[in-house]
Amino acid sequence: MKKYFILLIILNVFNIQAKPNLIIILTDDQGYKDVGFNGCQDIPTPYIDSIAESGVKFTDGYVSYPVCGPSRAGLLTGRYQDRFGFTTNPTIDPTNPIAGIPLDEKNIAEVLKPKGYSSAIIGKWHMGTHEVHHPLNRGFDHFFGFLSGGHNFFPANYTLNDLSEVTRKWQWYNTKLIHDHERIDIKEGYLTDILTDAAVDFVNKKADEEKPFMLYLAYNAPHTPLQASEKYLKRFTHIKDKNRRIYAAMVSAVDDGVGKLMTTVRNRGLEEQTLVFFLSDNGGPLKGKIPFTDNGPLQKGKGSLHEGGIRVPFAMQWKGTVPSGKVYKKPVISLDIMATIAELAKASINKPLDGVNLIPYLTGENEGYPHEQLFWRKLTHGGIALRRGNMKGLKEKGSNKAEFTLYDLSNDQSERNDLKTQNPETAHEMIQA
Repeated sequence: MKKYFILLIILNVFNIQAKPNLIIILTDDQGYKDVGFNGCQDIPTPYIDSIAESGVKFTDGYVSYPVCGPSRAGLLTGRYQDRFGFTTNPTIDPTNPIAGIPLDEKNIAEVLKPKGYSSAIIGKWHMGTHEVHHPLNRGFDHFFGFLSGGHNFFPANYTLNDLSEVTRKWQWYNTKLIHDHERIDIKEGYLTDILTDAAVDFVNKKADEEKPFMLYLAYNAPHTPLQASEKYLKRFTHIKDKNRRIYAAMVSAVDDGVGKLMTTVRNRGLEEQTLVFFLSDNGGPLKGKIPFTDNGPLQKGKGSLHEGGIRVPFAMQWKGTVPSGKVYKKPVISLDIMATIAELAKASINKPLDGVNLIPYLTGENEGYPHEQLFWRKLTHGGIALRRGNMKGLKEKGSNKAEFTLYDLSNDQSERNDLKTQNPETAHEMIQA
């Protein structure tokens, strides 16, 4: 029997609950191929890669939506966000109590709190700006970051005290950061580094406590605006395209941050007690004649239900429980993070989850597929997609006249060869599903 299950038996015999810590490192708009473990050549990511090397690289790791807000809502609840109406990015309106995860939908922090967890979000929230949706009112014990969907990377530009001073679109990128409920004055530094330091500080504090913790480190890098400090820019003078060079510097800053955080986890003796997930919230955007992100062989990017919009760099580790250096090729989804920690912590869930506990699949105890099928929907564009095994059905373009296409991802991950006419029954079944 695998080590994981032996451990659970021992814990049950002694009436001890297995409550591992959880760290979720989420990047913003990072391309599928913009990490070393997926073949990136021009941006070294040794610390991000170390998570895959010490644990699992998911070749077919998905998110539940190709744009950040709904994708993050799915991740945090473990449920398809369409189930509760989170179908677009929420408005940045602090007077709107509806724009956010409904109060009867429980996020990871709310589910883990009754099991004794201390939870923090560091970075980008984007789950509503009304006070009822403030992280500290949604189960989190600590918040350091910003409420909106993006932010300027240089604190010298934080000229607005709060959202009440915003008079036009995107001005919220220049609001002061929030520490719990208080706006704080920071004049120097680089935001990615600032968020990293806050995450490291949280782990150091929690390492001295006996209770388990959950850290949601939600970087806004490498999302636009393309901004990087000289420390990181000077690493990439060999990249000729300006936008790619800045983007590379932003990814490198995240990688340094992951290195600092994982070193802290290791030095505090927490590696075997901590699940760590790394992923992006959606695929890389492919705007402009020369896109600055790289989704590798995947078709299209952010905003699309093609693979480039929803398949992301995805890795996890749990030292001593999940095998090191494992490459897992069956489809998984960000919804599984909630389901995994909820089962391990024996937390009660008020509504059925769409994710599953991944650990038995990664230890080899369960050799089947974690999911019989995975779904995606872009309500406002009329888009739908379904993956079943290696087959994927897709309708995009936002029109009822758009053709439903069928692909075999085992040999066509670029989605170039439509098999609908050769497999009409399969196509019909998937359309009906």
